[in-house]
Amino acid sequence: MVQIFLVEDEERVAAFIEKALRENNYEVDISGDGAEAIRQFANKPYDVVILDVNLPYLNGIEVCRYIRQKDKNIPILMLTALDSINDKVNGLNTGADDYMVKPFHFKELIARIEALLRRKNTDTNPLITLGDLTLDTNSNTVERAGHKITLTTKEYALLELLMRNSNKILSRQIIAEKVWGIEFDTGTNVVDVYVNYLRNKVEKGFATKHIHTVVGKGYIFKV
Repeated sequence: MVQIFLVEDEERVAAFIEKALRENNYEVDISGDGAEAIRQFANKPYDVVILDVNLPYLNGIEVCRYIRQKDKNIPILMLTALDSINDKVNGLNTGADDYMVKPFHFKELIARIEALLRRKNTDTNPLITLGDLTLDTNSNTVERAGHKITLTTKEYALLELLMRNSNKILSRQIIAEKVWGIEFDTGTNVVDVYVNYLRNKVEKGFATKHIHTVVGKGYIFKV
């Protein structure tokens, strides 16, 4: 049975979420503060973490950072009342896989948990190798033709998205939502900027180019 770790300091909210999750056949453990959450996480394996941001002693950002250091693969869903774009970006950059704002519809929460579990289950092979480029999801490292390539967190996430969807055209909106977790602002060129960063690190000096622009549509990774 799927084990969910719910970190939520509001007792009524925690009780509501726990009841609904158990009705959907999930096992649930609850922690009400950040410091206790870290101790509890260290003592038991979980399949998904649902994490509030405003917590006593240690906030959710600090807890998320700790969990991600200990386990690179466990899905983390931030569930919080903080709804600004900066809050979302901060949470996702810390290591959260998804970000959901209170108040919420419980059906959507269940759908997001199921999506995170599906993604986790399809990521059993830690190595993604396309051509002479290899991405290791366990160590978050990248090599091309035996040469190690150093990427930032977002550059790595962008490359992983492109490689997992090789030979598929990904729109800028899809890339922004998957990598940054935000609705795409047509006034920003953040996706194009990061694609250029990635090209400079992954393709510069190599004859074969993998990341291609599809005019008017987005980007595609080709082998």
